[in-house]
Amino acid sequence: MALPPGQSYTQSPNVLTRMDRSHMPNSPMDAALDEARAAAARGEVPVGAVIVNGAGTIIARAGNRTRAWNDPTAHAEIVAIRAACATLASERLPECDLYVTLEPCPMCAAAISFSRIRRLYFGALDAKGGAVESGPRLFNQPVCHHAPEVYGGLAASDSASLLRAFFGERRGA
Repeated sequence: MALPPGQSYTQSPNVLTRMDRSHMPNSPMDAALDEARAAAARGEVPVGAVIVNGAGTIIARAGNRTRAWNDPTAHAEIVAIRAACATLASERLPECDLYVTLEPCPMCAAAISFSRIRRLYFGALDAKGGAVESGPRLFNQPVCHHAPEVYGGLAASDSASLLRAFFGERRGA
């Protein structure tokens, strides 16, 4: 995989992590950040997700909807996966990539595996609730049926800033 100058990858089993944490403007990650901002404006935790097809076209986008829908499973990743599956009329997304602003939790990581997402790009690490590079590292477990290529830290500072601002407002910080 060719990289622009100054960028490198480190590899651990089933996880490929991008060392340069920058991203391109007008990228799918920018669209995911827009979804996270919209979620925050609705009073939801600011997490956004975008799914692109093999041609790089966005086919689904979502922000968290747990409060609006009174549904604890309405995480951005799950909502986007459901929309992409409906768009493609398939329960599997093997030619699709998911961009999400926060490291997926165990539920979302399992959905990513079950839907056969090709690549996962995520922003901020979630030391408490993440399941990809943090916590249980679901994709490295022998019970995991499908492990996507994983690129962590894309737009990590932008993603983390949204979360810090959101929770700071609620805690009066």
